[in-house]
Amino acid sequence: MISKENILAIAKKTILSESEAITKLTELLDDNFFNATQTIYNSKGRLIVTGIGKSAIIAQKMVATFNSTGTPSLFLHAAEAIHGDLGMIQNEDVIICISKSGNSPEIKVLVPLLKRFNNTLIAITGNMTSFLAKGSDYVLNTTVEMEACPINLAPTNSTTAQLVMGDALAVCLMEMRDFKAEDFAVYHPGGALGKKLLLRVKDMLEHTLKPMVAPDTPIKKVIFEISEKRLGVTAVVENDKVVGIITDGDIRRMLNDRDSFADLTAKDIMTQKPKLVQSSAMAIDALNILEDFSITQLVVIDEGEYKGILHLHDILKEGIV
Repeated sequence: MISKENILAIAKKTILSESEAITKLTELLDDNFFNATQTIYNSKGRLIVTGIGKSAIIAQKMVATFNSTGTPSLFLHAAEAIHGDLGMIQNEDVIICISKSGNSPEIKVLVPLLKRFNNTLIAITGNMTSFLAKGSDYVLNTTVEMEACPINLAPTNSTTAQLVMGDALAVCLMEMRDFKAEDFAVYHPGGALGKKLLLRVKDMLEHTLKPMVAPDTPIKKVIFEISEKRLGVTAVVENDKVVGIITDGDIRRMLNDRDSFADLTAKDIMTQKPKLVQSSAMAIDALNILEDFSITQLVVIDEGEYKGILHLHDILKEGIV
């Protein structure tokens, strides 16, 4: 039974070993890295990333990162490539091949096939004299002295080095493309950042729930309208223009102040000049208005025309806060 102290010591040793391996990568960067980034940036095709075994898993992660940061990429499994998947490669594509040894049987079969179409081949390998390194146009050196694995067999430091080299490529390409948060949001529309930068007020409106009454509407009907639409508020509309707003808080205050309200109409208790927001406004801007004025509803308009009510809960539900 290994003690807690020993387990923590092993974990710390592993993390330190991998961090040291990554740090040494900075000493291995050379013109190959610069030329590789220039080639990918100037390419009119896609970036194909291939590998086998653990390197294939790293390749898939790289593809995900490249795609989400503006570099169109595809994953090609080295073993499947020779069984038909080579057909995905087009003339102007750039290829990254990942392999620690650079000498696995699948890589030796694949490299000549990749070069057959004169595509630029970039190697990410830990063996600079390997078949892969010698057959590539540019070689990104990810040599590690040893694995963090106690028997120096399981890919640990080596796959971390591959992953970090891929991240370095992706970040350099982002800088070269002047890739901004707005661009990131386009590729991540479902995430919190994407919604902050892309979601508009009109996207959150429930058009079947559009509470509205006229200024001369009796209070009883106003209460019915607020209750039926379940937004805790109704707009007061006259000649297609919003002239006021009545909240359930206004109703409660009226009931506290009066014993009878049979003679009252909407205009008697409405708040004039309510806070408005254009339907084309960003949801995050609407949220800022709600927070600045400590309110929970906004009247939504489109060039003066009443479109509905935006509730704070609608924004919270989208998870952009």
